[in-house]
Amino acid sequence: MSDPNPMPALPEASWRPLRLQTLLLLRWLAVAGQIVGVLFVYLGLGFPLPLWECLGLIALSAALNIGLVWRFGTNQRLSPRIAALQLTFDLCQLAGLLALTGGLQNPFALLLLAPVAVSATTLPQRQTLVVALIACLLASLISLVHLPLPWDPAAPIAFHRVYIIGTWVSIICGVVFTAAYTNRVAHDARQIADALSATELALSRREQLSALDGLAAAAAHELGTPLSTIALAAKEMRAEVEAGSPLAEDVELIIEQSARCRAILAKLRNLGSEPADLFAAAPLTDILDEVAGPHEGRGKVILFDAENAIGPAPIFPRSVGLLYGLGNLIENATDFARQSVRIESAWDRNAIIVSITDDGAGFAPELIARLGEPYLTSRPRDPAGGDAHQPGGLGLGIFIAKTLLERTGAKLRFDNADPAGHARVTISWERRDLDRRGAG
Repeated sequence: MSDPNPMPALPEASWRPLRLQTLLLLRWLAVAGQIVGVLFVYLGLGFPLPLWECLGLIALSAALNIGLVWRFGTNQRLSPRIAALQLTFDLCQLAGLLALTGGLQNPFALLLLAPVAVSATTLPQRQTLVVALIACLLASLISLVHLPLPWDPAAPIAFHRVYIIGTWVSIICGVVFTAAYTNRVAHDARQIADALSATELALSRREQLSALDGLAAAAAHELGTPLSTIALAAKEMRAEVEAGSPLAEDVELIIEQSARCRAILAKLRNLGSEPADLFAAAPLTDILDEVAGPHEGRGKVILFDAENAIGPAPIFPRSVGLLYGLGNLIENATDFARQSVRIESAWDRNAIIVSITDDGAGFAPELIARLGEPYLTSRPRDPAGGDAHQPGGLGLGIFIAKTLLERTGAKLRFDNADPAGHARVTISWERRDLDRRGAG
């Protein structure tokens, strides 16, 4: 276990294309709200404003929606570039309306944040940055170039320059905060969703492979009876046919092949009775020995220590999550150990603790708090290739192990055993929690 380096860029596979229908619906809502607002100010309040120019800009948005539906339909998945272009259009259209109705003096200038929020939630960071910069530029432009705010001519209103500057600063700060914070939250949510999907796939694959043992044993049992009947009938035929005839050779072949089939079925039948039954219970020491076994022949020494245990070893069910999680952590320790991995276990009436320590370089202290998050990896993509210095893989190993073990009631802690390194993972269970889950 080494010090994994974060991968701040969002993996391309974790970005989900935005549906055109979503942007169409948001734009129709904006069109409806803009029409209501313009007509209320003009007809309801009686304030003068460039009505036809405003309605023309609103009609442009409606025409774009109609054209997109006619050209692509509503279920089209948009590329990041096309989605960003549509959000840029929405910004420009809104900025045009604001410029016709007072610029940043118009309280609806706050709506400039809406396209930025949509971009930050649904688009990658690069497109979000472009949309946010355009929003800042448009806010700056309409703060300088705009028509007067629609107001009662009999009671003119004037805004101090400091107020306008403050409004501009608040819009810029809102754009920056919305773009950065919302994009980061959405980015983390997508990572967690993708990593959990990978966890479920890994768990499902393990369960399917485990189920093959039972299926093989059942098949062997069902095929055993007809195969025995075939062998018995062939032996009776051998007693009745003349030795050396072609028919006798065929009978001998049938007997030989039926015996071979019985041997194969015997092997299949034994698969279900091996001690690796995932749904059986076993002492913790046996489970640790079982999951560490496949990694003992990799040139690293795996040492076991249970000196601080009080009483008999606790009994755990061989759940897929427990075996996969412990095995993944031991495999990770073996990968980054120099010579040895030490697995220490201790238990009493209150708690059960397992620690896995390697003699490698250890975790970077500044990254220990982030261990267990998805997409953290320090494995090279190809040790012999030109991108060996780049992080490789998905960085989901520790995340999957942590998630699966936490489902068994465990708590994980990552640290270094000493200042020289020696990465250590400590897994602990409360006895009362295990009793509720049927273990212990």
